[in-house]
Amino acid sequence: MTDLQPLRLTGAHVLRPDGLARDAITLADGRITDDAAPERDLTGYILLPGIVDLHGDGFERHLAPRRGALESLDAGLLGLDAELAANGITTAVLAQFFSWEGGMRGPDFAERVAEAVSGFRGLTDLRMQLRLEVNMVEDYPRALALVEAFDIPFLVFNDHLPHDALASGKKPPGLIPQALKAARSPEAHEAYLHGLHAGRDRVATALPPLAATLKARGVRLGSHDDTTAEDRARYRALGADIAEFPETRAAAEAAHAAGEPVLMGAPNVVRGASHKKNQPARDLIEDGLVTALVSDYHYPAPHRAALKLIGDGIDWPTAWGLISGGPASVLGLDDRGHLSPGLRADLTILNADTRIIEGTIAAGRISYLSGGLAARMVAS
Repeated sequence: MTDLQPLRLTGAHVLRPDGLARDAITLADGRITDDAAPERDLTGYILLPGIVDLHGDGFERHLAPRRGALESLDAGLLGLDAELAANGITTAVLAQFFSWEGGMRGPDFAERVAEAVSGFRGLTDLRMQLRLEVNMVEDYPRALALVEAFDIPFLVFNDHLPHDALASGKKPPGLIPQALKAARSPEAHEAYLHGLHAGRDRVATALPPLAATLKARGVRLGSHDDTTAEDRARYRALGADIAEFPETRAAAEAAHAAGEPVLMGAPNVVRGASHKKNQPARDLIEDGLVTALVSDYHYPAPHRAALKLIGDGIDWPTAWGLISGGPASVLGLDDRGHLSPGLRADLTILNADTRIIEGTIAAGRISYLSGGLAARMVAS
């Protein structure tokens, strides 16, 4: 993990807009340049834009592997940094809940994560997304204060409350584990959920001014798990113009028709289906409806999904673009996502034969190095 001196990587296949081409790239001062520099022969490797992951919650097992196991989140973030780098991820957005579920998904933990991320000094560019449960109307001021205090750039609206169970008088699923995490008795937690459900009509009045305030701050807004075109239209009216994990083709098509980014889970592509039996991402990709694939719950998934798509006949620029240039464009990160002079030196380096990631470079710094690539890069 060190800064690179000016270095020209030669002999490798480099991803260009029209495909892979034998080419050379110079890295200097954290950027890609066309300048001359000492060379390293990377014949047998593929140089790709670093992966930009817009939504991952796999960090939870690093920050809270077991209740009370970590007094500080800093050590967990360092472990996360290493996992991200080993999977070619150079920019990662941590999808942190602000939820009634409590524990590591509650507001208290969200505030701790935001503070830890703000002080992070690792190699991966870590950012934060807040996943706001819309029925928590009384906590809107607290969520807004968190966004403002730590300049959180991305927020999505969630509604995971088990409305059907609450309306029918059934026990909400996962009640006891949630109550334990939230430090409430099961009876108190159930009463809390019923209160949120009973007050759901307040959302229509309270959410628009919150969304307007967030938009005025430049926060990108989205919605999670849209089921219908009407869902997408309702959130669009609030300025939430990112459709994250639409559950149906109708919702994805409505977003695409409006020119809105559509984010899908990379594990969906790797598995060949949604674990929740929702819309298969592969079908939407084939129809050009997907802007970005994200790690969701598994950080190896983005590069594995891209390689699976390539193996199935989708071209390199399209498949890899779903995990690099596409997601970078969603958040307006125009300094990354492509391998062009002047952009950040963010690279994922694959062994061309094994397709294993052997190196990751984040803003010109080696964040991961292994295998035969390590021998090449440290050669005198």
